[in-house]
Amino acid sequence: MKFVHIADIHFDSPFIRLSDKDILGDLRRMQQRKVFKKVIEYIKQNNIPYLFISGDLYEHKYIKQSTIEYINNLLKEIPNTQIFISPGNHDPYTKDSYYNKFTWSPNVKIFHAKIEKIENEEVNIYGYGFDDFYCTSCGIEELEVEKNDKINILVIHGTLDGASIEEKQYNSITKRVLQEKNFDYVALGHIHKLDNRTSIVYPRINHFLRV
Repeated sequence: MKFVHIADIHFDSPFIRLSDKDILGDLRRMQQRKVFKKVIEYIKQNNIPYLFISGDLYEHKYIKQSTIEYINNLLKEIPNTQIFISPGNHDPYTKDSYYNKFTWSPNVKIFHAKIEKIENEEVNIYGYGFDDFYCTSCGIEELEVEKNDKINILVIHGTLDGASIEEKQYNSITKRVLQEKNFDYVALGHIHKLDNRTSIVYPRINHFLRV
């Protein structure tokens, strides 16, 4: 199957270090929009059926409705692509979040704070979303992954093999547990560094793969 996996765009981030330097913060925010538009164009040109967004799509504290509308209008341009969003620690699914109070394009599925499975003909897509700015556990250890001929994919935001004694918890998950679940692909978000040495993947801002 073909899909695009992205994470950690952080739309409307204040870019504090750049904002003191004339218009560099504004330029960086415009660049975010251009990159996201390129992702959507790539999906359209290549008829990609799935888009996985693994958290921190935007900054909850700073996001503007006009930016949400910009994102959503682009998502409407790919109506044949199923879009799965796993909210992270910067964009949790809270009562006042745009994930909750905004009407998203019909092809968008936003996961909540309970692991959910979406079944399609060729793939089972599991997902989990933060409901707060911190998360101690998503309950992945208790998840029963169905064993069949379908591809099994997990879309989730969190810290792979993070220390359990961290003061601020961001859904620490062990690679061992994920491997035991036998997912064909784990679409991670949170760490801003490409790591695709296995099927458990942190992307850069965009990451195009075929399973």
